[in-house]
Amino acid sequence: MEKEDLKILNKGDEDEMELQGFRLCRWRLSLVGLGVVCTGGFLLLLLYWMPEWCVKSTCTRTTARDAQVVLLRSTDEFRRWFLAKVRVMLAPGRNPFHSLETQTTSSPSSSSPSPPLANGHTPHPSDGGQELIRRYADYQPTQIRYFTLHSTKYYWNDEVQNFEVLIGLEDLQVSCSTLHSEHSAGLSRNQQEYRRLFFGVNEIAVKVPSLFKLLIKEVLNPFYIFQLFSVILWSADEYYYYAVAIVFMSVISIATSLYTIKKQYIMLHDMVAAHSIVRVSVCRANNEIEEIMSTDLVPGDVIVIPSNGTIMPCDAVLVSGTCIVNESMLTGESVPVTKTNLPNPAPGEKGGEADAAYNSEEHKRHTLFCGTHVIQTRFYTGELVKAVVVCTGFSTAKGQLVRSILYPKPTDFKLYRDAYLFLLCLVAVAGIGFVYSIVLSIMNKVAAKTIIIESLDIITITVPPALPAAMTAGIVYAQRRLKRIGIFCISPQRINICGQLNLVCFDKTGTLTEDGLDLWGVQRVENGSFHLSEENAYKESLVKSQFVACMATCHSLTKIEGQLSGDPLDLKMFEATGWILEEATEEETSLHNRIMPTVVRPPKQLLPPEPVTSPEQDMELYELSSAYEIGIVRQFPFSSALQRMSVVARLLGEKRMDAYLKGAPEVVASLCKKETVPEDFPEVLEDYTKQGFRVIALAHRRLESKLTWHKVQNISRDHIETNMDFLGLIIMQNKLKAETPAVLQDLRQAHIRTVMVTGDNMLTAISVARDCGMIPPQDTVIIADALPPRDGQSAKITWRYADKPSKTPRLEEVAISLVDVCHVDEPKTREQYHFAMNGKSFAVIAEHFPDMLQKLVLHGTVFARMAPDQKTQLIEALQGVDYYVAMCGDGANDCGALKRAHGGISLSELEASVASPFTSRTPNISCVPSLIREGRAALITSFCVFKFMALYSIIQYISVTLLYSILSNLGDFQFLFIDIAIILLIVFTMSLNPAWKELVSRRPPSGLISGPLLFSVLTQILICLGFQTIAFLWVRQQPWYEAWTPLSDACNLSSHENFSELNATELDDHNIQNYENTSLFYVSSFQYLIVAIVFSKGKPFRQPSYKNWPFVLSALILYIFLLFIMFYPVHAIDEVLEIVCVPFEWRIKLFLIILVNAAVSVVVETLVLDVVLWKLVFSRDKQGGYGATPAPPTPQGGIDLSGCKCLSWLCCRRKITPKARYMHLAQELSVDPDWPPKPTTTTEAKPRPENGSAYQIMMNS
Repeated sequence: MEKEDLKILNKGDEDEMELQGFRLCRWRLSLVGLGVVCTGGFLLLLLYWMPEWCVKSTCTRTTARDAQVVLLRSTDEFRRWFLAKVRVMLAPGRNPFHSLETQTTSSPSSSSPSPPLANGHTPHPSDGGQELIRRYADYQPTQIRYFTLHSTKYYWNDEVQNFEVLIGLEDLQVSCSTLHSEHSAGLSRNQQEYRRLFFGVNEIAVKVPSLFKLLIKEVLNPFYIFQLFSVILWSADEYYYYAVAIVFMSVISIATSLYTIKKQYIMLHDMVAAHSIVRVSVCRANNEIEEIMSTDLVPGDVIVIPSNGTIMPCDAVLVSGTCIVNESMLTGESVPVTKTNLPNPAPGEKGGEADAAYNSEEHKRHTLFCGTHVIQTRFYTGELVKAVVVCTGFSTAKGQLVRSILYPKPTDFKLYRDAYLFLLCLVAVAGIGFVYSIVLSIMNKVAAKTIIIESLDIITITVPPALPAAMTAGIVYAQRRLKRIGIFCISPQRINICGQLNLVCFDKTGTLTEDGLDLWGVQRVENGSFHLSEENAYKESLVKSQFVACMATCHSLTKIEGQLSGDPLDLKMFEATGWILEEATEEETSLHNRIMPTVVRPPKQLLPPEPVTSPEQDMELYELSSAYEIGIVRQFPFSSALQRMSVVARLLGEKRMDAYLKGAPEVVASLCKKETVPEDFPEVLEDYTKQGFRVIALAHRRLESKLTWHKVQNISRDHIETNMDFLGLIIMQNKLKAETPAVLQDLRQAHIRTVMVTGDNMLTAISVARDCGMIPPQDTVIIADALPPRDGQSAKITWRYADKPSKTPRLEEVAISLVDVCHVDEPKTREQYHFAMNGKSFAVIAEHFPDMLQKLVLHGTVFARMAPDQKTQLIEALQGVDYYVAMCGDGANDCGALKRAHGGISLSELEASVASPFTSRTPNISCVPSLIREGRAALITSFCVFKFMALYSIIQYISVTLLYSILSNLGDFQFLFIDIAIILLIVFTMSLNPAWKELVSRRPPSGLISGPLLFSVLTQILICLGFQTIAFLWVRQQPWYEAWTPLSDACNLSSHENFSELNATELDDHNIQNYENTSLFYVSSFQYLIVAIVFSKGKPFRQPSYKNWPFVLSALILYIFLLFIMFYPVHAIDEVLEIVCVPFEWRIKLFLIILVNAAVSVVVETLVLDVVLWKLVFSRDKQGGYGATPAPPTPQGGIDLSGCKCLSWLCCRRKITPKARYMHLAQELSVDPDWPPKPTTTTEAKPRPENGSAYQIMMNS
């Protein structure tokens, strides 16, 4: 039964989970209760940390249907556990969309509207169910089971035998025509209340937890529990000062953590609450309009959008009228967008392609999203602008964004996994000490209480309680430095991950290039052939041409407070005509039946003084010059899926209307009559796109006279956008930002791959990639055109080579990019190649050639015409071959990719940057190298701190273990001096080194478990162990040595001070004062400082330590103080630190031990590790864990040739496989004779029974 009843929730989604049902079991609960009492509450803590243990120890398995508790596990790589309590609610029916009047104990699927019920007050949501059940006393109330997880309610569905999320109207798969016919009338109050039982209150509630709740959650962290255990132990052993110091540190750490978390919650709450509750007007089923709070809205309600605008409280689809909306909250673009009403297909087309099921993504041009700002509305003939509510609360687009911020995925980073492994190693070392101290104490017949305390004390010494505070210090400092250079970070843990980045994806428009476009020129077409290109269209001779009429009308511009605003491309195009745009006022619109909403007309100076005809003017457009105006009757907004927009316009005084179309040239040409498109159209277009111009084509058509104003309002765009006359091309220039080439050059030199992901045309993108240096001029670009399977043929990829800008002969074959393995020394011409593909090809390859996709992303440099979700898929594909990926975009449509990447950098300061871990105030890509440099510095700092903290605990462990052998220990103030004065001071100052000035080609290691780091830590441990043991044994060989008593005076052997025996026991109960203790205290104190300096490395990732003056000053003061108390004992200090007096010659010997220790440590770390071993043994890490991007498999112009030779040498002689998957692939491809594909080949998918895909390469005939 266990396996059969494993349900999958949210199948195929990002938050897919496995679900198991459980029932509470009384006898298990009793046993657990007993266990909690016996372990003093520790078992309860363990069950709190481990949800799966909690459920399995208190419950028994049952079916999901009967479950009282559900245990969920994410199916992603993190495999996280969650538990949720199943609740039951009573409702008059099972399905929120069923009609109440037909509900009985069974649930028929009728959806006819319910009759008006008894009028009464609107019940409060909490008692709504009971109220409705009382009204429907004749019907049996239905029990509905549900649970809540991550602000989402999951309801039990009997039909599918699983829990499901109710999203809204989209659950019904309702078609556009049904939305108009059945859902645009509104709901009755009772239907609204009934639906609210299921969908809940319409608000995105970000509850700010109370400080007490946050405190409990923070304090129950395993590390703080360990600190609590340590403090209790130290108090029992009378180490009060150190216990108080640790409590003080913990309190500060918890307080800062609580402050940060609370502040983030408040910020998010304020951002959401700013516009979550407003008053809205809703249409009721009986044509009444009622004003209610937006929190009462449910899917299916019809709201009236006020003419002066509002902030949307939900996702809704427009069914009448037009809105102008600022969507910066969602997309990052502050450019107003025009939203039109959802098309209502004619009766004959219902059920056809035009009548598809409503989908908020496909119909986003008709959907008003929650949180977006409706600036103004347009309506005709007194109609109201109405919208049907589609989603509410957390199901809305904004709700999903807020949820992803509230419940982020954990960042999986090798450093953190290795940190836990390292801690486990320390625990193992502590275990050895624990057993050793118990055995030793029993052999020496020590009291039981002392045995317990001292053996447990070993554990608290080995696992340092100050570790979490020390580890976060470097990140906090890096965050502060980033803030200083204008980069804001909302996810500090990601700064470390940025130190590993080896590939950066850039959006093109607004990121690599300037945001705006400049009009470079126009090229008109007449009689099926191109005219010469002209600089602009602002000419008297062209004023009445269809070309200029199309430029003046085919846009979505609007006037907001007297200012023209809209898409920057539209704005530049309209400004180039010099025409004037006038909009009708609200009064005019309501007065006249057929007022044109927008009118455009040329300036007076461009119009000829009297009618003059010229061959360039269309006679049909000719009208009285004094009143030459064109009214825009209907707009079909730009759709990225269709790559075009069109308008229906009418010239003042004309009977017939005109349709104007603009869009991607290939698309526009395909919608035009063949004879109107010039024969050399593909060549002319390619010529412009290769030069990096953005080209837009224009077309026109006279509409039939039978098309009246009313018919045009309801016609589908497919009827309009066909059989057009091709008018010509508009050529726009998108200039590179000044900083772009230099930044990309820096990244190339640092062996960081750069990739372009854009929504623009392929050839334009390739041209920009060449201009900015992403693709060097000598490199070849291979375009992959993939076609989906059709007419029984399988999917295939056709490979074609893009022309190089230089005049070199066209390449027919590409040399392999990696130097042939084992033939490094032979001279060989190496050619770099790059793949380019568009979004459609990417989708086909991802679906039909999954194993080919990995090879393509290894060399893919240009990805054009990519939809937002495809950008995210590309990031995932790159991460799938072990790249650490950054994404840099202007926030417009990059939200998903910015969130998914290891480091997402938004160049937009709008609210969309909430989705991105990093936001840059400087709107260019110069922030990318800065972030990587700071990331590397923070990562190296984390390694330094971790190594130092590990050594600190091991040095202290060695001292204590040696002293335990003579039943001694370090004194309370000795511990305090070491832990506070030395360790904390050094840790918090050694983290202050700023980042190195430039990006180097080497990367830091990604984890702690790497050759160099382990070698470094282990050698330093052995050195410290050796020198402490020498000091410990040597002091006992000294001629003056004796077992120390208060009467001893090794400094002055002739005189004796009188101490009574009673005093001696009072003074030193723990046998702390002795010669071994003093010698080890001096040696170990210097060892902490030696390893701090040895580990605190600068170049190539951080500035050298001598530039970090707080660290240098702290180390100097400590050195001076230690040397001072060593050579010039001060009685008061000695008394506090419980140090005994030793002869001067022994101090000299100790000083020599310390000097030799320092010399050996420095030589091993700098000379042996950094110079000899680094070059000989760890050089493969230079490519894999440690190093540059791949060796030259990356297309970055022969990156690191020497590294490649080294890699090849290693592969041949030592049979070492690279760690990273992309390097492994590059190695395989380097010996593949069929790679890269030749320009005359087609790759065809061959279906095979096993999972995956096979393909074969065929030569084209």
